Amino acid sequence: MRALKVLYVAVGLALLAAVFAEVEFADVWLHAISIGIGGMFVLVALYAAAFLIDSFTWQMAMAGVPLNARWLWRAFRVRMVGEVFNNVMPAAGMGGEPVKAVLLNKHYGLGYREGMASIILGRTINMVAQVLFLAIGFAAIWTSDLPGQFKGLALAGLAIFVAATAIFFYAQRLRVASLAGSWLGRWRLLERINEVLHHVRDMDERLIRFYTENRGRFAVAVALAFLNWVAGAVEIYVAMILLGHPVSFVDAWIVESVAQLIRTAVFFIPAALGAQEGAFLLIFTVMTGGPALGVAMALIRRARELVWLLLGAAFGAAYVARPVA
Repeated sequence: MRALKVLYVAVGLALLAAVFAEVEFADVWLHAISIGIGGMFVLVALYAAAFLIDSFTWQMAMAGVPLNARWLWRAFRVRMVGEVFNNVMPAAGMGGEPVKAVLLNKHYGLGYREGMASIILGRTINMVAQVLFLAIGFAAIWTSDLPGQFKGLALAGLAIFVAATAIFFYAQRLRVASLAGSWLGRWRLLERINEVLHHVRDMDERLIRFYTENRGRFAVAVALAFLNWVAGAVEIYVAMILLGHPVSFVDAWIVESVAQLIRTAVFFIPAALGAQEGAFLLIFTVMTGGPALGVAMALIRRARELVWLLLGAAFGAAYVARPVA
């Protein structure tokens, strides 16, 4: 496992080196620093607002938790800590999910099963909303003047992501985990699986109960999650204005769609190192002919991510220092 982690980081560093081999670093740096401290503050503030929306979406997935400001603040802090692990661990953005469940249980008394159910629901809600966001973005790509080969690759990537989301969603709705566990439990060599099968069934029941009894809550949560994805396009739109190279909001939406799809595809690379920079290099080269500007935009987003991760680490340190409830 450790060897794989080293390999994934090495792949990311190789991608990053390949990106910077395509541009003049001096040009990239001049573009990046032109945003200024004030501009970075604006981008961090925009991301904080989007993160707050995302935290409320997750709070809505906690069926037994009241929708008040106190629990929103709790969800916000726990999610920040979890994102630190999600970004540094090669686990498909899931490395921080057990950490969230532990924090919710140890500090706020939320049961592990309810906590994990909310995490699975939150992930599903985000994926469904991301499908809607990407569909609009790639519809814009299809009607644009971008090369046909680029359009074909974008459509293929979207189709794969839609299929993966559908499988993830219907696996919950059809109780696939419970059915598979029951089938495996019939085999003598795997009889011990029956000892944990009731936990799997309990989780499935929690998920099904949310989807069937909280349909309105699910729909609102998807709408809010969609708004959170749109906020990423807003960030690029505002950043390009601050850099002195404004683009249309449609173009900003396209850039964010491509970047998020590539980031999802390279889930095994911590923080999508190198891949995110390559995505911005690719799309800005195709759309504007300015690869240095694209890499500068990627560096600015990295700087914003670093600020957020440091804040998340600070919250994590505070949890470690405080006594367990």
